[in-house]
Amino acid sequence: MLRFFVSIAVVACCLTACSTVDVFEKNVALDNHEWSAGNKPVIRFDITDTTARYNLFVVVRHGDDYRYNNLWMNIHTTAPGDSAAQVQALDLSLANNEKGWLGAGMDDIYEHRIRISQSPIPLKKGTYRFQLEQIMRDDPLRAVYNVGLRVEKALN
Repeated sequence: MLRFFVSIAVVACCLTACSTVDVFEKNVALDNHEWSAGNKPVIRFDITDTTARYNLFVVVRHGDDYRYNNLWMNIHTTAPGDSAAQVQALDLSLANNEKGWLGAGMDDIYEHRIRISQSPIPLKKGTYRFQLEQIMRDDPLRAVYNVGLRVEKALN
């Protein structure tokens, strides 16, 4: 009987500990682990719940041999009903001198989920289109395995 109550308590803690619910994540694999300036992956997703607010993240997976502490990129966002994309330039921190790589690592591969919305934002109903573009000096940018986008529904 005690085991039953402990199991219920663990499940309840796990369910209440989450502050977000995953809505969408899409990653695009880059050929030969290189991201050329001409390769601009497009990611689309649909929003149906307009009462919620969302957090947006860029996802980057790279090797330990990536040469920089950061990644400069543009995100071209086209919202439902818009004809022109809004461009957002981002300087994503991937490492620093004190801690090294900031993402989660396994062997020599690191993954970063970097929030690009300052706070949860409302989104319109419909299909969003994101185009990801690297704007670093190196072309191609080596040791980048995947890039993508993650959208989470904020519960608070």
